[in-house]
Amino acid sequence: MTAHATTVSLVLGSGGARGLAHIGVIRWLTDHGYIIRSIAGTSMGALVGGIYAAGKLDVYAEWVLALERTQVVRLLDPAFGRTGLFKGERIMGVLRELIGDCAIEELPVSFTAVATDLASGEEVWLREGKLFDAIRASISTPLIFTPFAHGARTLLDGGLVNPVPIAPTLNDTTDLTVAVSLSGPVESRPSPPPSTPTLNDNAYRQRIRVFIESLHPSRTPEVAPRGMVDIAFASMEAMQDTIERLKLATYSPDLMVQIPRNACGFYEFWRAEELIVLGRERTAQVFATTGQEAKRSSWG
Repeated sequence: MTAHATTVSLVLGSGGARGLAHIGVIRWLTDHGYIIRSIAGTSMGALVGGIYAAGKLDVYAEWVLALERTQVVRLLDPAFGRTGLFKGERIMGVLRELIGDCAIEELPVSFTAVATDLASGEEVWLREGKLFDAIRASISTPLIFTPFAHGARTLLDGGLVNPVPIAPTLNDTTDLTVAVSLSGPVESRPSPPPSTPTLNDNAYRQRIRVFIESLHPSRTPEVAPRGMVDIAFASMEAMQDTIERLKLATYSPDLMVQIPRNACGFYEFWRAEELIVLGRERTAQVFATTGQEAKRSSWG
């Protein structure tokens, strides 16, 4: 009897640099013979999921694994006097050059990026048009990136209304729906090594570095003073956690992979290697616990 390859609808949640764990999740699934037929993603989940759907995840992974702190700083383009700290044009330009843009409807894998309509507050599913336009809309984190004009709409980060977007996959005919939440329970984790400024860093870049490192989640029991950005992020995360619980109570995936919310800071993209490993490990644990891997391997 020929083995049946299990098809998967993959739901990738929001959470900044923690979303690099999505790479490890995808690699574990594909390495173990699962076929990803559909992806729905919010924010960083939309970015990683869209790049995988375009067939370029390995290219992106190689690039992000080589990123250092100073390179992350250089990818941020200040939006002076605008509706966010950064325009996001520089990072989108780099990714378009690296990956190549295409129409979502032409992708070999069904893909949905989730965003939020600024005027109405409605959840928006982006399933056609340019891939990186949809990704840019979905990652428009309030305060950080400026809102994105998409057609007649102004769009914000999809995590504001649906941090783990299962609903776009409900009509799929796949065997399993696997969701990845980047807001799992806090765990005791080692702190990253402190950064040191380089001789080439100018004063502005050093200020940006300080800002980025202020986004680290607290890893100690002591209560540290919180600034405006800290409070804004803590508030957004609290709101998204509540929304996530309500959404998951309505639509439950077959399997849920959880990445600890304190796995890294929001902009610690230079920690890609450990986050990719973490994604693989947590996916393996979930499948082993549920017996899905044993079930799949027994077919044939």
